[in-house]
Amino acid sequence: MRACVDIGGTKLAVSLAHPGTRELLHRRAEPTAKEGTPDVVVAQILRLLDAACAEAGVAMADIDGVGVSSAGPFVMRDGCIEVSTPNICGGLTRADQGIPNDWTAFPLEAPLRAHFDNRVPVRVENDCVAALEAERRWGALQDVDDCAYVTWSTGIGMGLAVGGRVLRGKNGNAGHGGHTFASGPAEGPTCGCGNVGDLESLVSGTAMARRFRDQGFADAEALLEAAKTGDATASGIVDDLCRILGRGLFNVVALLDLQRISLGGSVFWHHRDHLLPRLQAELAAHLPALTRGVELVPAGLQDRVGDYAALALLQQD
Repeated sequence: MRACVDIGGTKLAVSLAHPGTRELLHRRAEPTAKEGTPDVVVAQILRLLDAACAEAGVAMADIDGVGVSSAGPFVMRDGCIEVSTPNICGGLTRADQGIPNDWTAFPLEAPLRAHFDNRVPVRVENDCVAALEAERRWGALQDVDDCAYVTWSTGIGMGLAVGGRVLRGKNGNAGHGGHTFASGPAEGPTCGCGNVGDLESLVSGTAMARRFRDQGFADAEALLEAAKTGDATASGIVDDLCRILGRGLFNVVALLDLQRISLGGSVFWHHRDHLLPRLQAELAAHLPALTRGVELVPAGLQDRVGDYAALALLQQD
């Protein structure tokens, strides 16, 4: 069996799969552990995998590969990946972010390898890089060499491919477009990472709850539902959010000369019919020589792209 692990800022999910198949079995999901010591996340992964194996009637020892799709950024320690994301690590954020720990990173790759006695391959990738691989293999980016996967969810993330080659960077952090600046450093709200006015601080699901609660919108879902029903205040806010993220998408297209961008994530997916035309219009409004013919499309793997992302890491040609 193969073990598939998806670590997000809101939830952590595990599944099992037989080699060479794309059927995900015995899925388990919980809110991502954020209390206690930094090793609590790996402990949660192993506990959920143990439960999935028990349901499948197999032993943990039968696992012969582990794919982990995780929110980033990553840092390297002794050649292994640790996760340093402000959506899980409270030591990276202000106290008012409400994350109940003081971690600046948590170990991931090394303890997983140790648990499996280094006898099976363990592959860890940024969640959007993994989602990009899944979308290129099974989803909306098949046969497209110059493309991206973008998630609009708890945070903003990107996986990028140019000339058929997935971009990773020195620590696997290529594609952290959510932490690129969308406004000047002296203006705008503060991101969990400490940046003032980056994309994530302005348009992520977390940012929506923080920025617009005082206007009567408790979270992203409440804001977007109000906009869809014609609430003038909500509609104006959402149009502005699409303008900001649409310009972020333009920046990526301009830098990499992309042909297609697949979009997923909980904020986008549940409101895609409302958001997609606004994002497409914003992209098309800038420099036709770069944007003409560029497609924005919903993720072909729909709301399961995160689950398939980890599986794609283990399904190499």
